[in-house]
Amino acid sequence: ESAKEVEIVLKNSGIKFRTYSTLGLRDDADFLFWFAAKTVEEIQNAIAKLYTTVFGKYIIPSRTYLSCTRPSIYVEKGKPLGFVSDAEMKKHVIVYPFTKTREWYLLPKEERQSIMDEHIEVSKKYPQIILNTTYSFGIHDEDFMLAFEVDEIRDFQDLIMDLRETRVSRYVKNDIPMIVCVKKDIVPLIGSMG
Repeated sequence: ESAKEVEIVLKNSGIKFRTYSTLGLRDDADFLFWFAAKTVEEIQNAIAKLYTTVFGKYIIPSRTYLSCTRPSIYVEKGKPLGFVSDAEMKKHVIVYPFTKTREWYLLPKEERQSIMDEHIEVSKKYPQIILNTTYSFGIHDEDFMLAFEVDEIRDFQDLIMDLRETRVSRYVKNDIPMIVCVKKDIVPLIGSMG
């Protein structure tokens, strides 16, 4: 009943949401709720209602991230993929905050574009992975919040290993924590926690 109450609250909230299990994959969280809305107030309203549920009284947030969707300055064309475009969920999502060094932003735009072109070419070898890049500049502690949707975890691991060898990795200041999540609907998710 408690799980169904949460499901009803989120479905009636009017915001987009996805739910994932991190049970046994992290020592600081058992689940991840991913929300998307036009305003932060809409998300706050949904979370406030969530906290009034029976289950909500037991939630102690371990991490919260805030970011905005916007077009990449390094990709000339492209349509939004993943969560905001209502694409079908993949089995896993790996999310992490990401910050580049100050030196990166001081490079000429043409040089940054060249470095990112290499990065993008490597990523094209993994069309089965959907990247959700959102921007946190000025509204949270990191520059970006990344979420990679993938069915096979090893595909993501291969991508990251390849990207570590690109020039842009020289300008990474921080890209942790890496939060691996497994797609799970609300009722079985809450049921799995006992």
